[in-house]
Amino acid sequence: MPIINSLLDNDLYKFTMMQGVLHFFPDIEVLYEFKCRTENIDLSPFSDEIKREINHLCSLSFKKDELDYLKSLSFLKKDFIDFLKFFRLNPDHVKLTVENKELDIKIEGSWLLTILFEVPILAIVNQIYFSNNVQNPDFNGAMKLLEQKMHFVQKLGNKFKFADFGTRRRFSYSWQKQIINELVNSPLNLVNFVGTSNISLAKQFNIKPIGTMAHEWLQAGQAVGVRLIDSQKFMLQKWVDEYRGDLGIALSDIVGIDAFLFDFDKYFSKLYDGVRHDSGDPFIVGEKIIQHYEAMKINPWTKSIVFSDGLDFNIARKILEHFQSRIQVSFGIGTNLTNDIPNQNPLQIVIKMVRCNGQPVAKISDSPEKGMCNDEEYLKYLKKVFSEKMKKSD
Repeated sequence: MPIINSLLDNDLYKFTMMQGVLHFFPDIEVLYEFKCRTENIDLSPFSDEIKREINHLCSLSFKKDELDYLKSLSFLKKDFIDFLKFFRLNPDHVKLTVENKELDIKIEGSWLLTILFEVPILAIVNQIYFSNNVQNPDFNGAMKLLEQKMHFVQKLGNKFKFADFGTRRRFSYSWQKQIINELVNSPLNLVNFVGTSNISLAKQFNIKPIGTMAHEWLQAGQAVGVRLIDSQKFMLQKWVDEYRGDLGIALSDIVGIDAFLFDFDKYFSKLYDGVRHDSGDPFIVGEKIIQHYEAMKINPWTKSIVFSDGLDFNIARKILEHFQSRIQVSFGIGTNLTNDIPNQNPLQIVIKMVRCNGQPVAKISDSPEKGMCNDEEYLKYLKKVFSEKMKKSD
């Protein structure tokens, strides 16, 4: 059976960004590149199998019940749903090669027509790798681990809120579905477990789809015709223009937390409901965000931080205990939910936008290993621009 069987088997933020692209950037061209951060992993033997799965992905179209579900999401607009009626992914936009036993995947073309590739391709690579390398996965042991996590969360009480963010690095679709089923039918549902980033599973289990923007939204701002120094604020404003108060969580680490907070002035701090932390020390970043709100004369308790950087439940507990009396806290937990199988290690694989409109774009992460750019000179220039911007204000 094919790995991806619905175009809804994707994360919500790909659709929310796609709608913004349709309305503001329909003619933008982009390049995404694949990277495996896990050392000594050879994915090259699976290249033909991955190609077949991508070709199947590109044969799919949206079904009526899927479009009806998307219509039910109040922040998605009629013209976007109408566009999706005729939408298909095109395999010509994906170039998959093997050089020196290294798998290379590039996605190139219209941003509007390629934006939905990232998450399903990562899920395809993951599932093929594990199906070929883990012959007898210990699902019983994995289910016991999940039960331990659920008991752990119950003891923490109602303040611990988490969502499943595990589509791209899941062991398999069926395993992610089983995890969601267990959570939905547990005492955690609607109390601690608040939803999933996966739209297909949100639809199936009648739970909330979770997501706003990803790094590519803010990265693209570096190449859409505004001054580089204004790029972050420009894309934050475009998000506000599109969603008018919905989906109000801003991503905080595209050019580092300090540069983000510099741009996240009182206007944005009041407009957005909160921020998402995805790199850097969560305690240091969280403290900076709280101090920022206080400096803006905004009560931090009225705002939220969504922590989503490689979390397990124990780390999340420590973060909650540290911040719970000062700001609203919730968690997006991915690999530790959907790929926590005894005696096997998950892959760290990503697909990131590296060029937009023929120009390099970059993510300056608060965790250096998570940064990604294929033009070192541009990366230096980007850092210099934002560093000088903040120095001028001192």
